[in-house]
Amino acid sequence: MNTLLGRRTRVLAATTVAAGLMLVTACTSSDDGGSGSKTAAGGVELVKAGQLTTCTHLPYPPFQSEIDGKVQGFDVSLIDLVAEDLGVKQEILDTPFENFKTGAFLNSGECDLAAAGMTITEERKKNVDFSDPYFDATQAVLVNKDAGVNSLAEIKSKKVKIGAQAQTTGEDYVVKQGFDPVSFESSDAVLNGLRTGQVKAVVIDYPVVQGWLKNKADADAFEIVDNLNTGEQYGFTVKKGNTELVAAINKAIADARADGTYKKLYEQWIGPYDATAASPSAS
Repeated sequence: MNTLLGRRTRVLAATTVAAGLMLVTACTSSDDGGSGSKTAAGGVELVKAGQLTTCTHLPYPPFQSEIDGKVQGFDVSLIDLVAEDLGVKQEILDTPFENFKTGAFLNSGECDLAAAGMTITEERKKNVDFSDPYFDATQAVLVNKDAGVNSLAEIKSKKVKIGAQAQTTGEDYVVKQGFDPVSFESSDAVLNGLRTGQVKAVVIDYPVVQGWLKNKADADAFEIVDNLNTGEQYGFTVKKGNTELVAAINKAIADARADGTYKKLYEQWIGPYDATAASPSAS
């Protein structure tokens, strides 16, 4: 998510943490072999034996969302590969998006890692350790077709009301451009704000907008007028100093790129494969 990236649509988001809801997303292994040990393959220490616990913020398609009662998406599929290598199963905990900047749920031992379409930034690196980049992202400017604007510059000059998801790089970007955006808690709320006329334009991660425009009603009502290359890359995060888990994540990403699994998952969840996503530049 561009955390800063974005990014996201959610029905469950605000309540699941308080309820302590744990969503099982994949079973890559039955358990830890019955030993009850929290040490997985490669010497990776886990917060709970037999499972790789992932913090996320739902929904944020195509990276993670609940589909047919199961959390699925691009991020989920990649972390399933990590869990498989470790010989455990992945379980997902839905948490507030603000958590991802501070690493609070990693530090408190609630989760082993966070996967939330999160942009790698120097600010966040102060609180968490990132994996290698796994996705290159841009920000899309989506407007109501009756807004009469064709660029971010026109949105500003014509004083069109603009929105963004709170605590994301999209919101940070428009603020730096001199806007005072309406701040929405989730990507679902961003889209609803556009649909209900609270705002006439939004800035949010491009893959999220791609998903929205698959809906004919949204495609008829809205259009992309700008695609902002902000140099963002997504990474998974772990508690600072957890080098073993970072290494395991990086290995799974590299293996998936090498054997074609990354391309397959990209096409399944995001769309036509962009070769530049296979080897992103160093963050």
